[in-house]
Amino acid sequence: MIKIKKAHFAALSLILILIIPVLGGCSSPIKNESLSMTGLYFDTVVQIQVWGADRAVLDECENICGHYEQLLSPTIETSEVSRINRAQGASVTVSDETAELIRLGIEYGELSEGKFDITVASATDLWNFRDNEEKELPGPDELAEAVSHIDYHCIQIDGTTVTLTDPKAKIDLGGIAKGYIADKLKEYLKDQGVEHALINLGGNMLALGGRADGSDFQIGLQEPFAADGTVLTSLSVSDRSVVSSGNYERYFEKDGVIYHHILDPDTGYPIQNDLYQVTVISDSSVQGDALSTTCYALGLEEGMKLIQDMDNVDAVFVTSDLEIHKTF
Repeated sequence: MIKIKKAHFAALSLILILIIPVLGGCSSPIKNESLSMTGLYFDTVVQIQVWGADRAVLDECENICGHYEQLLSPTIETSEVSRINRAQGASVTVSDETAELIRLGIEYGELSEGKFDITVASATDLWNFRDNEEKELPGPDELAEAVSHIDYHCIQIDGTTVTLTDPKAKIDLGGIAKGYIADKLKEYLKDQGVEHALINLGGNMLALGGRADGSDFQIGLQEPFAADGTVLTSLSVSDRSVVSSGNYERYFEKDGVIYHHILDPDTGYPIQNDLYQVTVISDSSVQGDALSTTCYALGLEEGMKLIQDMDNVDAVFVTSDLEIHKTF
């Protein structure tokens, strides 16, 4: 028997607990009034709420999301990532942003000693976690073949020219792209003089300042495998990022085993350990994105050690008994 977890575009691991009224319509922005936008980008729901800004600022946020989707989406044939993956080892010239993000992916590959690897796409392509079709596991031979092409060391970058020295390797920036884009949105809003905003990219939450009344944002962590919106615990944050990774976000169950989207680069199979969820609280959303996946792969003990050795980074680990382990 197969049970399928339906993702609503992408499962939201984080929940904004406080329901904040959306106000607008004034010709001049009022500091304690908010405007918001909701859109579908990167196959996920994007929500941005700003205080003391006009509609033109949010319109540009939508333009920024669309811009990065066209650069980074592996499902858009004309994107720069797709062009790299189809080049079969030929060099591809990309934008400064794509080159920057790939470099960051390599850095987190080094930090995690390969537990986080942006060339995992060859294995990811063999799994289907998104629709209701009958689920079949990839064959051992085809997974072994895919794994032989997972190695971020095959990525060479010279300026904005990207070359995969393994012609069959493929890049998947899904583990850091949303965090990177959230950081870029925050940077833009700050440049526009916005002091209070909340950015939600499919559950990747990034706060610019706190709420307009001076209080922190309250962010709830989704209880794994519970109904959407069920809060396990909550965090008070201001001017920080909160990003979760877990085995309950995109998965299916077959013969009593949960198969989820966080793959082990060494085997191509979903990582099996005692963790349900890892949430990272940091100043940078791209850092939280990469570290939440890395810590999930490392497991409770090694993951907590990694976070405790870092400055200005905290984490919440949830084990399969729903016990909460914090580094703070």
